[in-house]
Amino acid sequence: MPIITARIVKGRSCEQKAALIRELAEGTMRALDVPEASIRVILSEVDAAHWGVGTKSKAIIEQGIEE
Repeated sequence: MPIITARIVKGRSCEQKAALIRELAEGTMRALDVPEASIRVILSEVDAAHWGVGTKSKAIIEQGIEE
């Protein structure tokens, strides 16, 4: 049973998350030749303040604040 985990920054719509789950599952079915019912996809949402890009948090980057 493939278990796929993806961490994403909070703020995506339910439709976007559903599309990501679908694409990940479909890609796994093709790549591993496994049935849909055997695939699990787990999305974990992370607050932008807890997501680092280089030396800054994503929240700081999005605000355009220079440190």
